[in-house]
Amino acid sequence: MRIFLAAAAAMICTSGSALAQGALGANYNEHFEDVDYRDLEKAGTKWVRIFLPMPQLDRGPAAEHGAVKKILEVGERGYQTILTLKYPYNRVPFPKADSAEMERQLARTDAVLPLVMGKVDILMIGNEPFIESRKQDWNPNFNAFYEKLAKRVIAYRAKHCGPNCKTRLYMGAMNQLENPVWRNATTDRWMAFVKETPELDGVTIHPHIRAIEQSKAFVGYILPRMRPEQKFLVTEFSLIWWWKAQMTQPVNPAFADKYQAPRTAQNWQIVKAALEIPFPKEQWDDFLRMSPWFEGRKHYLANQMKIFRDTGRLAVATYGFKQGSSMSAKWGPEKTPWLFNSVFAGATIRKNPDGSAAFNYAWIDDFKRLQKN
Repeated sequence: MRIFLAAAAAMICTSGSALAQGALGANYNEHFEDVDYRDLEKAGTKWVRIFLPMPQLDRGPAAEHGAVKKILEVGERGYQTILTLKYPYNRVPFPKADSAEMERQLARTDAVLPLVMGKVDILMIGNEPFIESRKQDWNPNFNAFYEKLAKRVIAYRAKHCGPNCKTRLYMGAMNQLENPVWRNATTDRWMAFVKETPELDGVTIHPHIRAIEQSKAFVGYILPRMRPEQKFLVTEFSLIWWWKAQMTQPVNPAFADKYQAPRTAQNWQIVKAALEIPFPKEQWDDFLRMSPWFEGRKHYLANQMKIFRDTGRLAVATYGFKQGSSMSAKWGPEKTPWLFNSVFAGATIRKNPDGSAAFNYAWIDDFKRLQKN
């Protein structure tokens, strides 16, 4: 029976968004307010991803939540869409799978499904479950909690959307797989559930790393643990820990001299100045170009996509698209500098005359080229 179901699922996966092979899209995380169709058009992307923090649904009707409204609007405009359902427990004990809190999460999920099923192209169950929980909670109950959520979504799709439903299902993302501690009995069961559940198209990874070579541990772990027809998503990826290691390093003296900055200034202070009064594009571009730690990695996006695509199993990868408000809040030397990843630098570069964001020179050409390859 299991073999029959797996074969049937493989046949179903030949329609709709499941045909996506190696696509590169725009990731906005929770910042649905940053979606600007001018940016999407300039970059040529066809995919957009947003996540929905599920506890926020307690504030009002799911249909009125900005993330839900925006992802549906994006789809209506002809883009292909990924909506991630985020269940955060990183600051509190993880609930039991038979608890009242579990029922609350099921109720929140039930409120969203009628709005998005059959409309979004991909629905992700869980955002970054392992980051969004405490290590002491990585146990069989953790798996049971997410498996129960997945079965709820699968059952709803089967009943209300049918075998040819547009919406494909993926389990949420695996983190830090380059670290052996993050490859354990809980992650093994996570992958086993994906493999044995024919209604799931695959799993997601989030390689936020220091060096591109570390990303190979992610695909090396997940691919042998999935069925051959299953694929993977990459909803976030970056060299964030490399960027962060450079923040307390001194700025390039040539940049300091050109723009009359103190030679004793550290990189994070230059960013702070740009956030307080956005730089002209030439000045921000010079800051990056004249920094060997950045300039030497300006083709990271293309190089990383090659690693993903060479597996033959990538469905869609989405990359940080625009500097969001959370990236610049409380800026300091210890701030995680996500803003270096962004294709569009709306916070550190002055806006264009039409009010749109300027692009980051390092990423835009490769991003556009990757839409065609």
